[in-house]
Amino acid sequence: MAPSKTPKSTSRPKKEKVFHPDSRKAGQLNRVQLRKAKLSDAASKRTKKHSAQADVYGFFYHAIPPKGTLSLEELHSIISNVWLTRHDDELEQERAARRKGRPKSTKESKLEEIKLRESEQYRTGMDVPDLTHAATVELFRKWDQTEVAYIQLLRFIRISSVDSTSAVVSKQGEHHSLKESAPQAIDEAMVTDRDDAFLVESPSRFASTMMTMDGPLS
Repeated sequence: MAPSKTPKSTSRPKKEKVFHPDSRKAGQLNRVQLRKAKLSDAASKRTKKHSAQADVYGFFYHAIPPKGTLSLEELHSIISNVWLTRHDDELEQERAARRKGRPKSTKESKLEEIKLRESEQYRTGMDVPDLTHAATVELFRKWDQTEVAYIQLLRFIRISSVDSTSAVVSKQGEHHSLKESAPQAIDEAMVTDRDDAFLVESPSRFASTMMTMDGPLS
């Protein structure tokens, strides 16, 4: 006697429920999707922000001298002669390529906006890692150049192009070794004199960092 064949069970795909657009369930689903979209957008912006911050701090990381610390004068020189001028070549190229009577390119406008914004920031007061402070510099040397949260351990000072001879501690730094001393004003007399070799340092020293700065402009 031949074995009886067991009939194969056929499973039909479940139909996706469709809700009336004005129903409460449809409203709940829409709110869930909207929240997911907002969270995804916020995460994307947060990632871009952290990446931009890492680039900025990376610039100052590469400004750390091989030995010791910088003087306040050297720190100002790096900002005014390297940081604020890093887009000048690109800006000149954009201006040269623009025909007479033609409007500025998007890239030229963005470069001018960055330069103006950063120059004004430097004039009114710019917070930077305190590369004149030995303990901060030693901590900064250990940074992996990616983890932005690590920067919170460092001491920051506020400097201005209006007065290049003084600075104020704006953030004491969260590392235990930096919390022992209270915030204080800094002036050039407090910084050990150094030779001027660093002041004529080639901008190529910072090239690897500057190439990733500010993101694509085109």
